[in-house]
Amino acid sequence: MKTYLETLKENNCLSVVDREVDPQHELAAVIVASQRVNEHALLFNNVRGSDFPVLANVFGSHERLCEMVGAQAQTFVERWLALTEQGASNPAQPIPEFVEHEEGVLSDLPLITYHARDAGPYFTSAIYLAKDPDSGVANLSFHRSMYVDDKELRVRLGSSHDLARYQRAAEGRGEALEAALILSAPPAVFLAACASLPIEESELDLAGRIAGRPLPMRRCRTIDLEVPEEADIVVEGRFLPNVRREEGPFGEFMGNYVEAGLNHVFEVTAVTYRPGAVFHGLVCGSPEDLRPLEATTAARIYRHLKNTVPGVLDVCCRPNVMITIVKIKKSYDGHGKHVLLAALGSYLDYNKVVFVVDEDVDIYNLEDVMWAYMTRGRADTRAMILNDIPGFYRDDKKDHWGRLAIDATLPWGREDEFARKSVPGVDDIDLAAYIV
Repeated sequence: MKTYLETLKENNCLSVVDREVDPQHELAAVIVASQRVNEHALLFNNVRGSDFPVLANVFGSHERLCEMVGAQAQTFVERWLALTEQGASNPAQPIPEFVEHEEGVLSDLPLITYHARDAGPYFTSAIYLAKDPDSGVANLSFHRSMYVDDKELRVRLGSSHDLARYQRAAEGRGEALEAALILSAPPAVFLAACASLPIEESELDLAGRIAGRPLPMRRCRTIDLEVPEEADIVVEGRFLPNVRREEGPFGEFMGNYVEAGLNHVFEVTAVTYRPGAVFHGLVCGSPEDLRPLEATTAARIYRHLKNTVPGVLDVCCRPNVMITIVKIKKSYDGHGKHVLLAALGSYLDYNKVVFVVDEDVDIYNLEDVMWAYMTRGRADTRAMILNDIPGFYRDDKKDHWGRLAIDATLPWGREDEFARKSVPGVDDIDLAAYIV
């Protein structure tokens, strides 16, 4: 993360905050206010109660995500599929000798409270590394972690995640599950943790493919795991078997609070960090949280569509993963509706609303998508409501049941009637030459 900080500086997309900020609400408020203005990353050099600088909004730009995965002329979804379907290459490699890291305690780190009703400080960029107890395959996954004291975190493990499966297997044997919590991971590791891979594949290997080289690994001090040597901060520990304690409330990614509940307990055995480490702070539900999730979810949907229907050019999930927008090159009457049906079946947890648009629509601009829907035909006959379809898996009260599918493409055979108007030369205008 510290290395990528230099890249942000070179690209003039870093804002620096030198004044002291309070980690309780003020730091998060500055992040959110900044994200309303631009997509710059933020570096907080003076966080009350900690000597660690805090870096935020690193992953809050779709353009930066494309650069991180080396998309170049490709879309993000095209490049992501190439990386995830490439197969084993650039596997993680142990480094030949121990690299010295400093040792501390959890309370040395910035203890950030983000939202008004959060139960306390949370580690929100928390990437857990653990191994399948049976196969030994390493897994990376995100899980919010509530700070209790220097020896205890309380963690919500989503029931569908591999880490939850590992924990259940260990707990069934009456054993603790060892895991390492990676904070301030290098971009390749962070993005690999966003992937949904088959259980026999390792996200660490994917991180190596994203980075274009094998990841150097170092052994942990108190547990039998290896972690990326380039991770700035690592918390070692174990999930205790048959122990649940109250965690929450917490402001989740969908914009509301998840109330307090009994969740897993992580016993901390060591905290190590690289000299000059930078801490990664992430506001859940902000662009930095949603952009990577949206992009990798879109890639999963794109894979399904490319194997099902013709003419799919790009897919995005915007402004959150419950909305999917598909760009197509339309080739027959009803083509858009076929794409809608395929998209609805591509990812059953999400896709609450699906749009299909023509190739001239900016799918990363929801206003442009709505313009296409509202101006290119009837509002009623181009929308399909599917009642009582199960939605997001964590939805006991069925608030996310149902689907809305909208064909916002041009009427077949009448494309010329709906052609966009244009002003010649507007894209070449340099306003500085006209306005003083």
